[in-house]
Amino acid sequence: MLIAGSAPLYAQKMYPTRDDVDKALDDAFKARLGELDANDLLYQVNASRNYDPSPQLEKIIALVMYINSTDDFINPPELGIAGREIKRVKNGRFVLLPISDETRGHGTHTRAAIWKQYLAELLEKSAR
Repeated sequence: MLIAGSAPLYAQKMYPTRDDVDKALDDAFKARLGELDANDLLYQVNASRNYDPSPQLEKIIALVMYINSTDDFINPPELGIAGREIKRVKNGRFVLLPISDETRGHGTHTRAAIWKQYLAELLEKSAR
């Protein structure tokens, strides 16, 4: 999950050698091992395996903004799913962020500085 949720550009810059990667992974495992509950992790991952909102997208009337980054390995934009399916949401919008030094692949969702302008737009529009 650490590797799939990250991004190659960022990882290469942060960990340019095999030793750097090994140390980063060791540090990450040590930091998370004490708090990780394997059953909880399995539950989290399994909860999304069969989730498919697509049969009911037309029923959504709330404002929806789907933001993804171009370097997302878990939800790869090149499949075209998000861009196609968001059109079925009456008030939906898809934003694709380009790869940058700030994106972190799937982990970009935790970096609000990158997408906060779009959240502000959504909140402004929802206040009307």
